[in-house]
Amino acid sequence: MKYAIIQSGSRQLRAEEGAVVAVDRLPQAEGGKVKFSAMLLSEDDAVLVGTPLLEDVAVKGTVVGHARGSKIRVFKYKPKKRYRRTQGHRQEITCVMIDKIIS
Repeated sequence: MKYAIIQSGSRQLRAEEGAVVAVDRLPQAEGGKVKFSAMLLSEDDAVLVGTPLLEDVAVKGTVVGHARGSKIRVFKYKPKKRYRRTQGHRQEITCVMIDKIIS
């Protein structure tokens, strides 16, 4: 099984051909092409590790759509002071279909 560890923003994700990964919002429109740099590549029994990136390995994908992540509740509380604050957050994400891992 061939897979790569890619870097998108400050996150590292496992990418396989044909899989859909969720990354932080990208400026490309739906149907646009995206290219990621790879940090690790695993093919059968061989594993290539970059320092920090592999120069000749790239991962190409297509933007499937834009969405919003699940809601997160942020609650601040200070005991005995009647201080309570609730805030919500939904992260903007982009769904990317991994087309090809080029090595």
